[in-house]
Amino acid sequence: MIRAIVFDFDGLILDTEEPIYRSWLEVYEAHGEDLPFERWVQIVGSTTIGFHPQHHLEERLGRPLPKEVLDRRLDRRTEMILAQRVLPGVVQRLDEARELGLKLGVASSSTGEWVRGHLARLGILERFDCLRCRDDVTNAKPEPDLYIAVLDCLGVAAAEAFAIEDSPHGVAAAKRAGMRCVAIPNSITARLDLSQADLILTSLAEFSLTQLLERLTATP
Repeated sequence: MIRAIVFDFDGLILDTEEPIYRSWLEVYEAHGEDLPFERWVQIVGSTTIGFHPQHHLEERLGRPLPKEVLDRRLDRRTEMILAQRVLPGVVQRLDEARELGLKLGVASSSTGEWVRGHLARLGILERFDCLRCRDDVTNAKPEPDLYIAVLDCLGVAAAEAFAIEDSPHGVAAAKRAGMRCVAIPNSITARLDLSQADLILTSLAEFSLTQLLERLTATP
């Protein structure tokens, strides 16, 4: 029996992935450099991979980026993120979970300040019973620490919960924690391999939560 659902945040509840990528892409293009997508996607859903866009560009240019360039990049990122709404189907699935008496958690490789701030701004922070972010564990995704921490917080076993993720690192983390996982790719992760997931959907609006649970539990 499923007793809990654990959500990723970036790219799953709110599309922060595209604005973050676009804000760096604009910086690279302004300096006549290419931002290699195959390197960029290594860091999607994780903070443990070595690629760092600022350091990479500075190495290519042979000089540090001015503070005003970095500040403008952050302003541009914020502008694009604030223009985003909660991704389709998220609020409806949260409503249905509450009606079904399911516990809700968030497991994110971002900081707690980032996740809580955006969830509060979007008016859905109080929907979740537990949040665990990279500040709370030793290892972020793709290690299972975040999911194990959320399961412990919610008081449920891995077999009694499932994760909803958008990236290969996130899927790997959930599976390593012993959970079933639904993958919903976004504009950045749609080109990546999400085949480790138990179920892949195009959007959380694709099925009701009851239909989703039926499909997930029917998966061998």
